[in-house]
Amino acid sequence: MNIQSLDRRRDPVEQPQGGDLDLLQLISTFRRRLRLYAAVVAAVVVGAVVFSYEQTPRYTATSYVMIDTRKHDVSSVNAVLSGLPPDSSAVDTEVEVLKSRSLATRVAQALKLDQDPEFNPRLAKRPLIGEILGAPSSAIHALFKATVPQQQSLIANTAAVDLENRRVLDSVVDSLLRRLTIRRSGLTYVIGINFESENPTKAALIANTFADDYLLQQLEAKFDATKQASVWLQERLGDLRNQVETAEEAVAQYRAANGLMSAVGSNLTEQEVSNLNQQLAVAQADAAEQEAKVRTAKQQMANGSNGEDVAAALDSEVVKGLRAQRADISGKLADLQTKYGSRHPEVQRIQRQLADIDNQIQLEINRNVSNLDAQAQVARQRMASIQGSLAQARGTLAGNNVATVKLNELERNAESVRTLYESFLGRFKETTSEQGMEESDAQVVSRAKIPTSPSYPKKGMNAVLGLLFGMLVGTGVIFLAEALDNGIATSEDVERFFNVASLGSVPLLSSTGTTRETGLSPAESIIEKPLSAFAEAFRNLRTSIIYSRVDKPIRIIAITSALPGEGKTTTAFCLGRTMAMSGSRTVVVDCDVRRRNINRLLGEEPTVGLMEVLTGAATLDEALVADRASGAWFLPLARSAFTPKDLFGGAAMNNLLIELQKRFEFVILDTAPVIPVADTRSLAPKADVVVVLARWRSTPRKAVQAAFDMLNSVGADIAGIAMTQVDMRQQAKYGYGDAGYYYRAYRKYYAQ
Repeated sequence: MNIQSLDRRRDPVEQPQGGDLDLLQLISTFRRRLRLYAAVVAAVVVGAVVFSYEQTPRYTATSYVMIDTRKHDVSSVNAVLSGLPPDSSAVDTEVEVLKSRSLATRVAQALKLDQDPEFNPRLAKRPLIGEILGAPSSAIHALFKATVPQQQSLIANTAAVDLENRRVLDSVVDSLLRRLTIRRSGLTYVIGINFESENPTKAALIANTFADDYLLQQLEAKFDATKQASVWLQERLGDLRNQVETAEEAVAQYRAANGLMSAVGSNLTEQEVSNLNQQLAVAQADAAEQEAKVRTAKQQMANGSNGEDVAAALDSEVVKGLRAQRADISGKLADLQTKYGSRHPEVQRIQRQLADIDNQIQLEINRNVSNLDAQAQVARQRMASIQGSLAQARGTLAGNNVATVKLNELERNAESVRTLYESFLGRFKETTSEQGMEESDAQVVSRAKIPTSPSYPKKGMNAVLGLLFGMLVGTGVIFLAEALDNGIATSEDVERFFNVASLGSVPLLSSTGTTRETGLSPAESIIEKPLSAFAEAFRNLRTSIIYSRVDKPIRIIAITSALPGEGKTTTAFCLGRTMAMSGSRTVVVDCDVRRRNINRLLGEEPTVGLMEVLTGAATLDEALVADRASGAWFLPLARSAFTPKDLFGGAAMNNLLIELQKRFEFVILDTAPVIPVADTRSLAPKADVVVVLARWRSTPRKAVQAAFDMLNSVGADIAGIAMTQVDMRQQAKYGYGDAGYYYRAYRKYYAQ
């Protein structure tokens, strides 16, 4: 490996640095792949345009529904199915409801879309609404409502056909949902229902049908909920009614069994105790009164009273009457005594009458006093009787109080069941009154109109998308091409992949313009156009080779390549002429015994050559051919069938090279390719340096590396790599930093 290559590899300044250099490299990559990129982009755009024009136009109609957050309270009762809450999640939920398969199935069945070939491809082409362009919406809707043929109805009686019809319906619903798009308008309560169809009238009809069936589905859901609630409440009321009757019957039976019969406010025992208490109080007062009267009367009688002051006597009407008689008789007696005296018979009769009245009064008073005693005895007996009844009633009440605990439990159970029954009864009446009053939670704010222009395909947008996609694909193809590009394109590639010096680039003569103007061959161009870019490339190659080693002189130069067709002979021939024209005695030795291309360039077929010199059949002077145009010498190969087994490894070749170095300043060996032929590995160690040629963007890097490995295995000193057949126009599009990158800037500098 040469020192220059080591210095170049170690010097970080010469390596790509920074983002700007990478950007230029990227731009360069696009420049050199521009035709491929343009072809890919054009193909994709044309494909998109052709695809757009081949597609069947489809039209999109849109209807809008709004979630109504304003509730119309038409009754004072709560709805069985409450309205939607006015929040975002509720609106999003309704969006999903509009996308539901159940709603799509309703629409498909309502419009009989299973009879439309657009949604059911199994049908033969029939003049359905998809083909009635411009027909009014009412006519199309009527066509959708047409009766299914009788034959289909008869076939549908079988289970197999039912299953097939179900599959057809599922397929139609799938197609319907694919064409349906539901979008919420921002954060509003408005939802757009978009439907796409091949017929604009059909698109509007189906979009409006979705909106109508959505509202109808809401009403049916509320109606069904109310109906189900009514049925459930009615069944529940029956159960509760039986429970109420059972509970109340249990209370009544328990009351009867335990004597807990009641009137208003309390049971009969409590009322009886209360009445007895009142009667006892009255009886006690009456007995006390009678006892007082008896005691007073007896005390007065005991004190010597004749009973006239006894209260009973004073109140007695009989006593009052007798006393009135006595007063009258006493008056008469006084008159008679005054008039007749005490012995008069009339006076005595009246006195006896008066005495009889006094006796009657006394008897009446005694009877009254005895009656008082009897009344007091009756009052005492009555009071005792009431006290006995009261004691018995209180005993009964105590037992009733114990039984009341269970009675209270039964009554509470009956009351709770009764309350629940009354609650359900009221709810049932409210629910029944709500039937027929349901309102939808949404309303159609804008019905779909028949679109006038197709929404698909969008040809302009498809073209733009095709352009963008083509640019993306083109970029990918460029990077793929770069990844698959296994050749060597720039000096940077040489140094990056092989760590050797880039000795130069031999241009493709046609890329410099020389061939188009003069029709010269490369070998002739060196002579006829010495100031051309092609000739300058060989002078650069000569300089790079000569100064590739600073520690030793370069005399013997081996030109080789990894594979055939790399331009070795042309390079060696032109390099020899260039060196000779520069004043150096140069000889080019044709060492490729299989091709002998030097003869073709010389335009003659020698009779003796290298083989004869090595075998001693001819002298060196006899074999050398002078190039009068440039002053160079050539040692060609004559046509010969004899080839020694060790042509270049023996002493004869060594002696020949020594002799050539004595006569010439530079010896150029045009060798065979390294990989297919072993001769070069014998010659390479004998040369001062080996120049490996690689065809620009053609020779695989793996092949070059294999050639390097073979040369290194025999100890060859590799000066570097020279690229051949470089298209200078294309090279100007390659990596920034390579000399060919600036070809357009300096191409006019050369004299063509």
